[in-house]
Amino acid sequence: MTFPWFALQVRVRHELSVADYLSGLGYEWFLPLYKSRKRWSDRIKEVKSPLFPGYLFCRFNQHDRLPILKTPGVVQVVGFNRIPAVVDETEISALQTLMATGVANQPCPFLEVGDKVRIESGPLRGLEGILMDFKGHHRLVLSVTLLQRSVAVEIDSALVASAGTAQPSRREKEVAQNRPVQLVV
Repeated sequence: MTFPWFALQVRVRHELSVADYLSGLGYEWFLPLYKSRKRWSDRIKEVKSPLFPGYLFCRFNQHDRLPILKTPGVVQVVGFNRIPAVVDETEISALQTLMATGVANQPCPFLEVGDKVRIESGPLRGLEGILMDFKGHHRLVLSVTLLQRSVAVEIDSALVASAGTAQPSRREKEVAQNRPVQLVV
């Protein structure tokens, strides 16, 4: 019998030691890594870092999780109301496939349509607006509240980051996703 995947929250920078310990106990684990360049005062070095710092994935029987929780460095099993949440098998498979191919990758913020975002690079750097979806393309909507007018610009989602302000409600996100975007100049 194959057990489902669960996400373990672990102490940051202890992911590999927890993985080694779990391996010694006979558990199947998965820790996606990416290559990054770290700069020290005297050199630049390429290192492998966890794609999700502070987390690793493990297969186990949720009714026998005490050995997992007693593992040095494990903070908790991610879940809701003290019930471990199963990670979708297809999401783990997709990550494993990505890691096996060796294609360059890096972490990015989890953004949803309707989130307030800031452009991080390019000629529009520093602008903030609402992330919209129109005909399968991401757009940034800039608004002039006083005039109650907006303008939408198509952007590459790799150029944006969360603005870090209060997140809109689920209803506002639904409206943003279903409302047609008009370019008003």
